Amino acid sequence: MTTVFVATCDLAGLTRGRSVPATEHDAVLRSGVGWVPADLAVSAFGPIAPDNVFGSQGDLRLRPDPATGIDIPADGEQPGLRLYLADQTLPDGSPWPCCPRTFLRDAVDELRARTGFEVVASFEHEFVLSGLPASAPFSLHRFRTAEPFGSDLVRLLADAGLRPETWLPEYGDGQFEITLHPDSALVAADRAVLLKELVRDLARRRGLGASFAPLLDPAGVGNGVHIHLSLRDADGRPVFFDAGRPGRLSTVGTRFAAGVLRHAAALTAWTAPSPVSFLRLTPHRWSVGGAFLAERNREAMLRICPTSGPDPAAQFNLEFRAADATANPWLALGVLIRAGLAGLTSDYDEPVVWPEDTAEADLAGVPALPDSLESALKALESDDVVRSWFGPSLLATQLSVKRTELAHLDGLDEAERTRRIADVY
Repeated sequence: MTTVFVATCDLAGLTRGRSVPATEHDAVLRSGVGWVPADLAVSAFGPIAPDNVFGSQGDLRLRPDPATGIDIPADGEQPGLRLYLADQTLPDGSPWPCCPRTFLRDAVDELRARTGFEVVASFEHEFVLSGLPASAPFSLHRFRTAEPFGSDLVRLLADAGLRPETWLPEYGDGQFEITLHPDSALVAADRAVLLKELVRDLARRRGLGASFAPLLDPAGVGNGVHIHLSLRDADGRPVFFDAGRPGRLSTVGTRFAAGVLRHAAALTAWTAPSPVSFLRLTPHRWSVGGAFLAERNREAMLRICPTSGPDPAAQFNLEFRAADATANPWLALGVLIRAGLAGLTSDYDEPVVWPEDTAEADLAGVPALPDSLESALKALESDDVVRSWFGPSLLATQLSVKRTELAHLDGLDEAERTRRIADVY
């Protein structure tokens, strides 16, 4: 190790930060590194949003969380690196209201304080490897053509403590999926941030390209991020499972789902926040065909996942499918927890649990998702409940950054827009 990198994840879902020599390791753990409020207003394409609410004023610290530290080993001429994720704080160490990681921690704390429940979560990531020979979807051939990258990736993730669960060839050209074991909310989101960087870094070192972009081709197969969620009580017992209810989803689980579905349109401004994300979130693309709850239906925004083995309650979870890797994982999971809490504490109507054999015609009346990022941003602006979860500066910066990204691609056709996004992600 020659360098320590202290990082955060911003509103573009990109990992940014500062490095110090390894000789400063202990000092940086104590006091962090300098940062600037306006860094939060940097868009995916580089420029700071022109109506940045922070201006040029202020100072912050990136204070690393020692529990997040991982080592990226040296590889040939590539030196090793010690990487930490950080909270953004004020210089005196007090919380900064716009820190995305703090937003998630606060959501977890409020859920616990008001209900006694803890979140268990996991992120599934799809991505495309370029530079490999053509191969059939899901095939052993594709799995083997990705070697030794695949085995190296699983080993790298395991050594970093990310607990890889499955590594598999997927449906799209050159597409793969990596899943991690579930864990507590903050740990799961931290791992989602780290995973993307480890995949990209290893791919570069192996002479490959790795893209997590929602789409690489407007007519092609998209890359999603599926967020799996369940709740446990103070004694660690799962509370989403009830064998006697529709879909085996408990009253608690159904009310949690009601909150997510009630605020679905506004949530997508945080979970799928790129200018091309909504080209993927359409029917018949194995992504999301509408804001509904269903058993084992991969076009549902919330899918009730199947279970196997002797203890279904421990496995039972909801899968949120309207997310992609342009989102900040801390914010994406945080808004889902906030929405679920709203469902648990409000008098929302219980959603229909659509069974697995539901005909497509029967789903014709389910609410559609926004058809564009601008529509999602307008839904966010009009949803007073969702807006109330954010301080005014964080909300204004999200709206500003996303509209800056839209303006950057204004006038381009869908193919060029997807290419520009793929260049970033």
